Amino acid sequence: MARQHVEATAWSAAPPAAVYALLVDGSSWPTWSGHDAVDIVERGEGDGDGLGAVRVLHRGRMRSRERIVELVPDRRLGYELLAGLPLRDYRADVDLTPERGGTSIRWSSAFVSKVPGAGGIYRWALTRFMATAADNLATRAAELARG
Repeated sequence: MARQHVEATAWSAAPPAAVYALLVDGSSWPTWSGHDAVDIVERGEGDGDGLGAVRVLHRGRMRSRERIVELVPDRRLGYELLAGLPLRDYRADVDLTPERGGTSIRWSSAFVSKVPGAGGIYRWALTRFMATAADNLATRAAELARG
């Protein structure tokens, strides 16, 4: 089965630190990501949302379990899917780059579908999700940065 790649980009008027603060705060995700709720089921370093944290993300009846595997302050959040979707070797990174007085957001992932022939369907669905989440993250961070 072929490895699939997905990418979405957005730009925020907020500085990278403001975008990163929302991104690493699991409790903020329901306000911008399209998820109904996010639960930390294994605390990570620091305040619980840190490196190694395991989150369960709720979206309707779907649940996905993800582990934070990389954090670079104001630059990157990386996570891996542990359960919830019929995908394997799923890794996603959200990269933040200072640009034009704000922040360029690049959300990318790669995975292999466990269901033969379904990789394209998951690529399409994840592209839509990531594009919407990146746009909403950009907007929400800008709103909060304006005060």
